[in-house]
This record gives sequence, structure tokens and C-alpha cells, in this order.
Amino acid sequence: MTSQDDSPVPELGLVDALAQLSFLVYNALAEVAAQHDLSIIQTRLLGVLRDRGPTMNELGRHLGLDKSSISGLVDRAQRRGLVERTVSALDRRAFQVSITDAGRQLADRVAAKFTERIETAVAPLPEADRRLLSRLAAQIVAGHDPGARAGTGGVVLGG
Repeated sequence: MTSQDDSPVPELGLVDALAQLSFLVYNALAEVAAQHDLSIIQTRLLGVLRDRGPTMNELGRHLGLDKSSISGLVDRAQRRGLVERTVSALDRRAFQVSITDAGRQLADRVAAKFTERIETAVAPLPEADRRLLSRLAAQIVAGHDPGARAGTGGVVLGG
């Protein structure tokens, strides 16, 4: 196998190749997030909220954060005007979290820039290989997280 400049591409084992790919994706997301004064977890928060309005507990489970961490995360985003917290219509003891227009605009800008970075990274691959990579990655994610919803706005940033 050769790279775009015809130099040989080193053969990596599956684990090493996926690890290196994950580092590339993570670093791209971290850089794009930082350009918009966001952490990765704040970026994921906005991504999750792009297509759903979970309770604080649901949001904590989705992001893998405990109650105090999710409270602080939502508090900071709320102070920036990116999210709002309202009393749940189903359970008056719970709070729903939703994205504001400003938060959605920021999430859309971050997602667009992140998409651009990833598309640049895979540009050397033929279109058929990009489609295959997309299908295989979706299959791996779905197999790991049966609750994963393909095609949702939160996928780009939220998971």
C-alpha cells in the first residue's frame, strides 16, 4: 500500500491502526472545540442536545458523568447561553436540558469544521473505501452500543 505521495504506508495491526485513527479523530475534535472555546465534553453535550432534550440524569448517563459533574457542565453551558434547564413535565423533581438557538448555532459551526477536518483526512481514500469505512465504523459502534442511533445530529459531536 502507498500513500498519496507514493511513499509506502506502514502496515499496522488492527489495534494499532484503530488506536492511531482514534487519536487523529480525537485531536481533530479537541482542536476544533478549542477554537470555539469549548472542551470536548462541552462539545459532546451540545452534540447530544442537538436532537434530544434529556433530563439531567439521562444526560449524565449518556455522557458517562456523575450527578455533580453533569450539574457543573450544564451550569457552565447555561451561563454561556448555550443550554437551558426547565422543570420536566413528566417529573416535577427532574430537570430537562435543551439547547438554545445560540448553542445550536455553535454546535453547527463546530460540527461543520469537524466534518471538514475529517473529510480532509479521508480525502486520499477512494470514494468506495470511504463508504466502506463509514459502514464498518457504524457497525462497530452499533455493536458496542446497541442504543446508538445512526443518522442523528448528536452523532457528529455527541455520540
